[in-house]
Amino acid sequence: MELVVEDALTDIVSSRFDAGIRFGELVEKDMIAVRVGPDLQMAVVGAPSYFASHPPPRTPRDLSRHRCINYRNLRAGGLQPWEFEEKGRPFELRVDGPLSFTSGDLILDAALAGHGIAYSYEDTVTAHVAAGRLTRALEKWCPPFPGYYLYHPSRRQTPPALSAFIASVRYRAPHRTGKPPSGVKVV
Repeated sequence: MELVVEDALTDIVSSRFDAGIRFGELVEKDMIAVRVGPDLQMAVVGAPSYFASHPPPRTPRDLSRHRCINYRNLRAGGLQPWEFEEKGRPFELRVDGPLSFTSGDLILDAALAGHGIAYSYEDTVTAHVAAGRLTRALEKWCPPFPGYYLYHPSRRQTPPALSAFIASVRYRAPHRTGKPPSGVKVV
């Protein structure tokens, strides 16, 4: 097996890869997709020291009064908007702040140090929230979204090695909480 890890949206067909793994919403519609992880959720967090002098936001629009720590998405060429949902309708919000990074780890470190509010994957902040090092805000505004999917071209015969790999990484949840990505054939 050869494993290539990169942040780019690689064309697996032209690059001659058997399969790729992406967030469900990024899988091309002409691919076969297999869920390999649970739904994910984002979390808006700040250190108690930050919130001691800045009241926590009650709505996403309140973020305009906060020092937000941005993620610079090199692939997209700009700052990543923060995604929220209100009454079932998703919306994106561009936030301002003194810091931006291309690394989720650095964003988390800055939030832990009290430099502002971060928008991070929930699973990366859970232990910090439980230990009291971070405080979560706007939880009801951050809905779950499709997690990771292994995807591959629809071929009549999937190579045996790929079939065995798919069988070993397929996600088996007790029950599914989210919908599969629209237009993607999930097997």
